[in-house]
Amino acid sequence: MTGARRPSSWDLTAARDKTIPDVAAPGLRVLFAGINPGLYSAATGLHFARPGNRFWPALYAAGFTDRVLRPEEQRQLLPLGLGITNVVARATARADELTPAEIRAGARVLTAKVARLAPQWLAVVGITVYRTAFGRPGATTGRQEQTVGGTQVWVLPNPSGLNALWTTPKLIEAFRDLRLHVEG
Repeated sequence: MTGARRPSSWDLTAARDKTIPDVAAPGLRVLFAGINPGLYSAATGLHFARPGNRFWPALYAAGFTDRVLRPEEQRQLLPLGLGITNVVARATARADELTPAEIRAGARVLTAKVARLAPQWLAVVGITVYRTAFGRPGATTGRQEQTVGGTQVWVLPNPSGLNALWTTPKLIEAFRDLRLHVEG
């Protein structure tokens, strides 16, 4: 299901444990890795699709895109050298439904994907998932010393509207810091 129709409650229930295709290609400037698809994203087949998710506005405000893209325009990221995947592929209602073992297994899959696609940067979207996935309990947002293969790693805050700890201006600043490093 793609397009403007909002998923029904039945659609959301049916989306549990589904996966959505990556928006990715070899040699990207940045591969963004979300935690996992939410039910809204899984029901629509689109990344960061839930209304109120600040990913798309943050990309624009940080200067990655020339306007706010809609989730159904996600493939327009590829010509910009940007892509999207997830640490864990299966959809859940909340990220806290994922087990640490599942997150670590997802990191192994993500590591293989990064080795195959060789983006310049891997931007993990969520500090808690990064800490668990890569065994870095003390990590903070921003550039990481760790690399994945030859790929540099950056950790961004989760752009969910539920993440009140990161105000929209602070979120945009974090995305902008990444863009400035990407552009060198």
